[in-house]
Amino acid sequence: MKISGFTYVKNGFDYGVPFLEAIQSILPICDEFIAVIGESTDGTREAVEKLGSPKIKIVDTIWDMNLKKGGKVFAQQTNIGIDHLTGDWAFHIQADEVIHENDLPKILAAIQENNDHKKVEGFILPFLHFWGGYNYIRNTRRIHKNEVRIFRTGLGVRSFRDSQGFRKFSSPENFETETGEKLFVKKINAPIFHYNGIRPPAMFRKKAEEMGSFYKNENEVREELNARNYDWDNVDRVELFTRSHPALMQPKVNAQDWEYVYNPSKAVWKTKDKILQPIEDILGFKFGEYKNYKLIK
Repeated sequence: MKISGFTYVKNGFDYGVPFLEAIQSILPICDEFIAVIGESTDGTREAVEKLGSPKIKIVDTIWDMNLKKGGKVFAQQTNIGIDHLTGDWAFHIQADEVIHENDLPKILAAIQENNDHKKVEGFILPFLHFWGGYNYIRNTRRIHKNEVRIFRTGLGVRSFRDSQGFRKFSSPENFETETGEKLFVKKINAPIFHYNGIRPPAMFRKKAEEMGSFYKNENEVREELNARNYDWDNVDRVELFTRSHPALMQPKVNAQDWEYVYNPSKAVWKTKDKILQPIEDILGFKFGEYKNYKLIK
């Protein structure tokens, strides 16, 4: 049994994502790691090379900006990674996601235990979405709670939509014309530490503009952010995070030189969410939750 890790990244330092920590966090249980690196001007490729692991294979790419709309270029880069995998299992880690070292044995054991159970096509992992600083996580119905990050190779799996998750397709070429089939998965209670919502103040707005431009016109994005006076307070609800961060992230946690304190009086809620959230908190489930997988109980 061979496990292939993979990610994609471009100008990781400029975007302020912990791409080096992401790679290193799952490297110990991977037999190989495919790093798909877009043309970067900030030393991203050199930094991955400097990790010096014989497991890492760098695939150089040029982002096709004709695929920018809808984030399709993210799916393109993910699929390039899939095409270079040689393992039996694929473990996708995005450039702003990190796995805690204490959870690696649990993940490896789950893969090993289900390797011969062909009904199990993949695994979902829960998410911890950090916001503002390293001591807050967002905890509302607006965030995705679980997503496929591990799957069997050889099933025709491709990135679905903008690389959030994965589905099976009749052939790799048909992933844009077919809706695909959801994977049958089990859940591993080993969270993805998602650091997308953490940036120094000057970079926070810049990242929102950059990412928004992959889904809307750049001027529209700027106007929308201005109208919302976009900053850390543009969030519905967060809660204090009291557990430990992955050891790889501790230097970044210790280096945080800004302070974010959640102010509920400034919370920004959509009307529907403001009504449903208290009900969901009591009942313990999300109405109409989108699940890009079929969970095996």
